[in-house]
Amino acid sequence: MCGIIGVLGDHEAAPIMVEALKRLEYRGYDSAGIATVSNGRLDRRRAVGKLVNLSDLLVHEPLAGKAGIGHTRWATHGAPSVVNAHPHRSGPVAVVHNGIIENFRELREELAARGLVGESETDTEVVALMLRACMDDGLSPREAAERTLARLEGAFALLFLFEGEDDLLIAARRGSPLAIGHGRGEMFVGSDAIALAPLTDRITYLEEGDWAVITRQGAEIFDAQGRRANRPVRRIQIDAARVEKGGYRHFMAKEIAEQPTVVGEAIGHYLGAAGDSPALPGLPDLAGFDRVVMVACGTAFYACQTAKYWFEQVAGLPAEADIASEFRYREPPVAPRTLAVLVSQSGETADTLAALRYMQGKAARIVSVVNVAESSIARESDLALPIKAGAEIGVASTKAFTCQLTVLLLMALKAGHDRGTLPPDALAARLAELRTLPGLMNQALGKGEEIAAIAGELAEARDVLFLGRGPLYPLALEGALKLKEISYIHAEGYASGELKHGPIALVDPATPVIVMAPRDRLFEKTVSNMQEVMARHGRVVLFTDAAGAREAAKGTWHTVVMPTVPDLLAPILYAVPAQLLAYHTAVAKGTDVDQPRNLAKSVTVE
Repeated sequence: MCGIIGVLGDHEAAPIMVEALKRLEYRGYDSAGIATVSNGRLDRRRAVGKLVNLSDLLVHEPLAGKAGIGHTRWATHGAPSVVNAHPHRSGPVAVVHNGIIENFRELREELAARGLVGESETDTEVVALMLRACMDDGLSPREAAERTLARLEGAFALLFLFEGEDDLLIAARRGSPLAIGHGRGEMFVGSDAIALAPLTDRITYLEEGDWAVITRQGAEIFDAQGRRANRPVRRIQIDAARVEKGGYRHFMAKEIAEQPTVVGEAIGHYLGAAGDSPALPGLPDLAGFDRVVMVACGTAFYACQTAKYWFEQVAGLPAEADIASEFRYREPPVAPRTLAVLVSQSGETADTLAALRYMQGKAARIVSVVNVAESSIARESDLALPIKAGAEIGVASTKAFTCQLTVLLLMALKAGHDRGTLPPDALAARLAELRTLPGLMNQALGKGEEIAAIAGELAEARDVLFLGRGPLYPLALEGALKLKEISYIHAEGYASGELKHGPIALVDPATPVIVMAPRDRLFEKTVSNMQEVMARHGRVVLFTDAAGAREAAKGTWHTVVMPTVPDLLAPILYAVPAQLLAYHTAVAKGTDVDQPRNLAKSVTVE
């Protein structure tokens, strides 16, 4: 969601903060702003739209000062506008915020009674007003921050800057992530390590409920009870090459192309040197569990839905996949011998984190599958399994999805081995197949030009249907999600067998139907559904292998011949053309591929 940066430095803060905010653009935003203190004077600049608008403003109205805070806003309360943009200021204090202050209306009424009235529609401004009220009562910035934080309800990451204080930042974290960076005589604060990577590799992550008083000499951290907290300083290595476009037009294109490499790295990491069994350190014998419950949001949820097939078919282990926002409020019973698996690219997804906390003390073991090893979900799990995808900047997840699938498949294979449903020779065969996956993905990427040509025609559609059976059904859902995320074309994914139960009413010559159908044991049934579409003059784009094309290509609008792949790996391989189709359609339409409207990369609020 919103991006936060703070600087107590030796150099002018404004250009440093703008560059850091650029590294946070992937989180999604609709306005941006910075505030600095120079010679004791607090001032700010804000602009709607892309960061270039803020940069242009700073050319004409520069901000001096070596202490500052910055923000990219993703609108919640109040439309995108300069007056609603952060930092918010009231008197001697400026505030930036990621999250939602749930009791802001109550606090706003209380402050209005004191004559303190804001100018914006946001919940954040009430924090600045509250701090000002506390300082009007004679409290120091530190005392005012502590009193204000005690009054706030909701989820937030907050950063405060004060007039007359050019060596002070106060940060707080409840629900939303925040990290402190340590330099030499300089200190930094950021929403995540990516923002701080060019500035320092020494990072302290605030824990839930922490708040910190930061000067150039260091950070004094307090826990939710006000006790001094000794949080470790960690060295974080971020591959700079993976957060640059590297010659690609978009981050999404680069990240699609990286998949053979990162999936290969994930396979190598978890197969170990011998490569004859999944090496998942810390994961117990899965014969000791009665079921696995997987919880996630968005694309990660579709990875869980795919893994449900694997756990049940490969290991005979009953599996459930739940949307995190529904799971936490449904309050389902969690049996004692349950393995809970939380899947999140960022490791900070608010609903998934809440589901994890719901299952603490109920499930026998909580395992997270994450891309950020130092994230909240990783730290609060019994075991975190990194997916090894590297930094994913494009809002629409690509390489994280295929790496999530790879790790979940390895878990299912281990479950089959532990539960005796997958004998050693069968396990060895499955792992040998898995090692071929990066090469197959490379071949799939070679279909890019062919898919781009189809996408040029698909871009004219208003509605698109995706169909798949078995493990390809969740991929149909994911393909539809990708298309609507970045091209803004309405798309829906369905299980092929459900076509006759309603969706077929949507079929007409203007509604393309994308069919994911490798020549597997369900192929003939899928083709039967596809024929029903064509009988009603529907235009079918068929993704299949050579054998499937020989049997079913006749009458299709387009057929893309994919590499022949073992059934178990088909959902991972077929993710590549689904991503390419969405990407090239969005390019043809001229939409903002990496930062689609209304979306944020890391959803840290409900």
